[in-house]
Amino acid sequence: MQITINRDECIGCGNCESIAPDVFALDDEGIATVTNPAGAEDSVIQEAAESCPVDAIMLCDDAGAQIYP
Repeated sequence: MQITINRDECIGCGNCESIAPDVFALDDEGIATVTNPAGAEDSVIQEAAESCPVDAIMLCDDAGAQIYP
């Protein structure tokens, strides 16, 4: 799974980090980053992406097809 974070949209609420702390972290600017894209099951990563209130996390399958949002 490919994970992309739109840094312009991210508001730094931390939901993604709370749900998948081995995948996401907030950087020094309070913006989400991907620290380990293989750090959780795909279902947990999708739950984290869906928890983003501004849909700043985009998920694509290994072929590049968009899964979320």
